[in-house]
Amino acid sequence: MAQQILVVDDAAFMRMMIKDILEKNGYEVVGEAENGEAAVEQYKELNPDLVTLDITMPEKDGIEALKEIMSQDSNAKIVMCSAMGQQAMVIDAIQSGAKDFIVKPFQADRVLEAIGKALS
Repeated sequence: MAQQILVVDDAAFMRMMIKDILEKNGYEVVGEAENGEAAVEQYKELNPDLVTLDITMPEKDGIEALKEIMSQDSNAKIVMCSAMGQQAMVIDAIQSGAKDFIVKPFQADRVLEAIGKALS
């Protein structure tokens, strides 16, 4: 069975790009969310193998969502997505339990490497 992934980003085209990369490489995207609030809800419902989580989003940012998901499931596998120049946030994310991070604009091989590493 394909590993199930929840894709979270406030930009629909970013979700589409990640989903496209994942599905072409045998992963199943089981859900999409546009903010951290929805991400936490969908994580509870879907229990995916992995979450890709954007850092900067409305309502609840990726760091808050990461901390909330990790507090509910310490085994959650989360890969953060960030724009350039968010090093401090990335460090905070890793210290809070994120497995890896990928920088926008995405390169397919880097996305797959981060996800493969997090799932192994």
